[in-house]
Amino acid sequence: MLISVSADELTGIAGLLVDELQRRGHETVAHGALAGDERPDWAWASESVARDVADGRAAQGIVCCWTGTGASMAANKVAGARAALCLDAATAAGARRWNDANVLALSLRATSQAELAEILDAWLATEPSADADDLANVEHLREIERR
Repeated sequence: MLISVSADELTGIAGLLVDELQRRGHETVAHGALAGDERPDWAWASESVARDVADGRAAQGIVCCWTGTGASMAANKVAGARAALCLDAATAAGARRWNDANVLALSLRATSQAELAEILDAWLATEPSADADDLANVEHLREIERR
């Protein structure tokens, strides 16, 4: 799977993220500080990832900043991106299952290497729900975007 990734600085798990995804057999496209030739700021880097996902250039996205909050906010401004800030595996699985989240937001400060592995395990293994209520909620998000 092609996964678009960004970080606004090379600290914490930023250096591990691309290596971990590639070790798992995924291709990556890097933005922000991970790319080296792009503006690294969280708003710009996260927007680039979200546009890759929303425009179909990547199947999933992962955005990182110090807390993960700004990165998730920026990604969620792009129509078609559904970013979820996940600090643990259970939240990551729930975001994929119930919200059909397609952009994972991570905290560079609060995510350890072990937590990164657990979060990625849950995120990548969980499929979106086919339950009518869950599908209706995701469709409502699309309606909100169109307004």
